[in-house]
Amino acid sequence: MARQQAEIRREEILRAAATVVSRKGFARTRVADVAAELGISAGLVFYHFDSKERLLSEAFVLASERDLDTVDAAVAGPGTHVERLRNVIRLHQQISSDTSDLDAWPRNIDAWAEGRWTEEIREVARRNDERWRNALTRLITSGVEAGEFRSADPQETALRICVMLDGLAVATQVRGTLSRGRARAWADECAARELGLPSPMLPPAQR
Repeated sequence: MARQQAEIRREEILRAAATVVSRKGFARTRVADVAAELGISAGLVFYHFDSKERLLSEAFVLASERDLDTVDAAVAGPGTHVERLRNVIRLHQQISSDTSDLDAWPRNIDAWAEGRWTEEIREVARRNDERWRNALTRLITSGVEAGEFRSADPQETALRICVMLDGLAVATQVRGTLSRGRARAWADECAARELGLPSPMLPPAQR
């Protein structure tokens, strides 16, 4: 039975949109699909959101914010700087999360593609990328001050590591040229080289 229209809140619609996008992708998700997920009319969705683009961009923000908050917590959390860096890299590479309605890498890759055509999605993706880099820059800067890392320019180092992680995501999730284990091992090896660590932060993963 259809839900009572007045019971549906804005955030509930966003969560439903995130769930539908996780199954169908941004491009193939229709407002009608989101409405059907909740058993409501498409008109009620448009009452809260003036366009499909606005709905999906805000759903992307909602799903991303939880992941980004987790990254900030990992950067500020306990452990050595090397341990925290390992955690941040794993969060970037996570396949799924208890705090996210969408898989992290597939969601971001889908958003990058959709962002070519949808300005609102593109802007959210850019803000997410900037927040990731800022969090990693803070961690690297703190690690250099503590004597655990070596970097002449933490901001530039963070950029190189983030670009490397994005490339591994594409190779793993889109092209299928790397296994997830190899991607994790290569990420550790690259970060170790960038930060002057004597060896990879983790043993090489099985290929």
